Amino acid sequence: MTNKLEGEIPTLQTERLILRPYSLADAPRVQELAGAAEIADMTFSSIPHPYEDGVAEEWIGTHTDRFNDGKAVALAITLAESGELVGNVSLDFAIKHGRAEIGYWIGMPYWNKGYCTEAAQAVLEYSFEKLSLQRIVARHLSRNPASGKVMAKIGMKHEGTFRKHIRIDGVLLDLELYGILKDEWTPSV
Repeated sequence: MTNKLEGEIPTLQTERLILRPYSLADAPRVQELAGAAEIADMTFSSIPHPYEDGVAEEWIGTHTDRFNDGKAVALAITLAESGELVGNVSLDFAIKHGRAEIGYWIGMPYWNKGYCTEAAQAVLEYSFEKLSLQRIVARHLSRNPASGKVMAKIGMKHEGTFRKHIRIDGVLLDLELYGILKDEWTPSV
């Protein structure tokens, strides 16, 4: 397996969602949803708070090169019925090792509607069926058990805790690690 991905950034569809490549027109919505303090507080990635003007455009501008270089894919989670952007799901690849790490966030107005689980399941299917990856991992802050529930719902197993692994606002926090192997995965019906 090479370190490159073939083709274009995919579009995936589920019963209620379309996961699609971003366009620069999505930047204001990304800034609005990802800019909520609660999103930054529950993630350990590079989502800034406050979310300054221009940051979303800069981030979206990296997507094609990162995909073409086999590093990552980021997909806008949109409602199939309205096209409304509600969140993000992404994969950071280690293609030569046959694995990727999934990450996601959902805008607060859309919490507890199952969108994150539905999007993550679609990305697992893409990872295993289209990319022939063998392992998907995910991590979440221990203080964000809702993210762990999504991981469990899509069949991931808790593999351990990275104790005092990441520093946020001067505080060392624990991260929970989940993983799933291709032969453990059950496609959705």
